[in-house]
Amino acid sequence: MATAAKTYEYAVRDRAGKLVKGRVEAPNQAAVANRLREMGLAAVSISEVSTGGLNAEIKIPGFSDKITLKDLAIMARQLATMIDSGLSLLRALAILADQTESKPLAKVLGQVRNDVEVGVSFSAALQKHTAVFPPLMINMVKAGEVGGFLDEVLVSVANNFEAEVKLRGKIKSAMTYPVVVFVIAIVATIGMLLFIVPVFAGMFTNLGGELPLPTKILMMCAAFVKWTIIPTIIGFAVFSVWWGKHKNDRGIRERVDPLKLKMPVFGKLFQKIAVARFTRNFGTMIHSGVPLLQALDIVGETSGNLVIERAAKAVQESVRRGESLAGPLSQHPVFPPMVVQMMAVGEDTGALDTMLGKVADFYDQEVEATTEQLTSLIEPLMIVVIGAIIGTMVIAMYMPIFGVFDLIQ
Repeated sequence: MATAAKTYEYAVRDRAGKLVKGRVEAPNQAAVANRLREMGLAAVSISEVSTGGLNAEIKIPGFSDKITLKDLAIMARQLATMIDSGLSLLRALAILADQTESKPLAKVLGQVRNDVEVGVSFSAALQKHTAVFPPLMINMVKAGEVGGFLDEVLVSVANNFEAEVKLRGKIKSAMTYPVVVFVIAIVATIGMLLFIVPVFAGMFTNLGGELPLPTKILMMCAAFVKWTIIPTIIGFAVFSVWWGKHKNDRGIRERVDPLKLKMPVFGKLFQKIAVARFTRNFGTMIHSGVPLLQALDIVGETSGNLVIERAAKAVQESVRRGESLAGPLSQHPVFPPMVVQMMAVGEDTGALDTMLGKVADFYDQEVEATTEQLTSLIEPLMIVVIGAIIGTMVIAMYMPIFGVFDLIQ
């Protein structure tokens, strides 16, 4: 009877001495150690991962099957480690397809391996799956194949993706609390208007007498919410579906992206995020040997903002005419003067990729600081706003009770 495969988590050190972690399915720890030895890696630790009971992984249909940027970062890091250790690309892809936690990614990697096995280049095999592998990764891999430094390029891809994952994580963690509090406030307000206010309304009607103005306004709000809550929920659901399908349409982005940068509180944050993403991607591609014009075309699309994309197109035209790289950026307010000056210095000294990396690091720190400041500002404001709303509603409901004895007499 065959032994059931178990999931093991391992830690190894690559040739640079960096600790690399991963997971693999095998019948026992000895099999994991043998597999790592075949890869030319010495295991630091191997431990079985519990998959049952309270530690069982929760799979949500429609969410768990998505290939995330974190999955691609882990894949690129492990692939670079194996290639640097002397394994062939085919062998490395086979191991990755076998050990990756993401089943959809494992399936895609199996298809990529089959294409490479019949003579297709690695970048061309990746290009068949543009819905999974970003253009930035495909073009960097192509440059690494041509230059013969595929392992270094994959390390750069992993570093880039890991930095992007870290940036997204900071933003999500900073905005989770305000969003949750805002949703709770809306639910609490609607709940009071639908279930509590009508009880008081019936009591006030039985007592008779003239109601105070705040109470009348509250009653009108309760009636309005009662008749519009269902259409509002349906409308919101329809808009969410429509927005999910059309948010990346050119016409929508031309209106929405500039507005993001002009928002009173969050505009600066969106600007810093876009600049950090642009400079990081641009610097990574230049460092990996991707041609300048091709890199500009890609980083504009991957910046996440149409304003940045237009600026990249302007720089592209300038470079085609043989002019400077940093000059056109000064005409686009989305790029602060410091960014333009550092790019100009990098262009003059031949260290453009280094300067872009420093700018990206600086703006990553700026994004972190800005999100912390916004969180510190939003938290007390949300508490004050929620307190004011709930307090006003409670006062409006109890104002008629202050004169209840006069009404009884």
